[in-house]
Amino acid sequence: MNAARFGIVSAIAQEQQGLLECLQQPRCVRHGSRDYTLGTLWGSDVVLVLCGIGKVAAAATTTSLIVEFGCNALLFTGVAGGLGDGVAVGDLVIADTLLQHDLDARPLYPQYEVPDTGLTHFAANRALTDRLHAAAQRLLSPQAEPLIDAETRQTFGLHTPRVHRGLIVSGDRFISTRDDSDALRHALPDALAVEMEGAAVAQVCRDYDVPFALVRTISDRADDTAHIDFGRFIHAVASQYSRALLSELWHAGLINEKADPGGR
Repeated sequence: MNAARFGIVSAIAQEQQGLLECLQQPRCVRHGSRDYTLGTLWGSDVVLVLCGIGKVAAAATTTSLIVEFGCNALLFTGVAGGLGDGVAVGDLVIADTLLQHDLDARPLYPQYEVPDTGLTHFAANRALTDRLHAAAQRLLSPQAEPLIDAETRQTFGLHTPRVHRGLIVSGDRFISTRDDSDALRHALPDALAVEMEGAAVAQVCRDYDVPFALVRTISDRADDTAHIDFGRFIHAVASQYSRALLSELWHAGLINEKADPGGR
């Protein structure tokens, strides 16, 4: 097969800062209203881009990565609010499936179903997700060196970070009150985390049959405590997780020119 070109997507700048620092031979291309940074990351051809916040921005950016830049696999990395029991600040959540929690076309279609697809849940690519999960478990194993310094761990109350895998839900609304998060947990009890882009990326990748995986660092519990210093958390914690996790993927040989991202 041809060498893989990976698109790496995040919503806001701090989420990708650690990856940009590792990028070799960077070259910026302006397309539409976004800057796409092309280069090599640990020897592989990549395109890094900030999609912005929300599902429309994420879908438009994903389409450009596939159609304009020839990406044949996508990874999304960023932060999310925790919903599931035991999902704590500083944990990693990896998506098996994604759903739009604010999509409701009833009575024409069942709640959450994307019209004319017959689907409420959009699956991440199994092979790529398995590799991402394995790398995350190695990084956060009790035997591994801490990724975050002691002072930062103390500041954000990070204790024993864990890896979770399952359903992540997306919507064009920042969930930041206990009433809102409780309503989501009641409606979607399997949901581990909530964010604002992933389900849209998953839907576009399904349309184009492009392998896709998503990992989120939990920055808050999506309730009344969700008012931390996001900029500092993303720079000091989430960005470091993203860089370390993707480095583990590449250096372990799980993602490279000879490693097929895998079919659905």
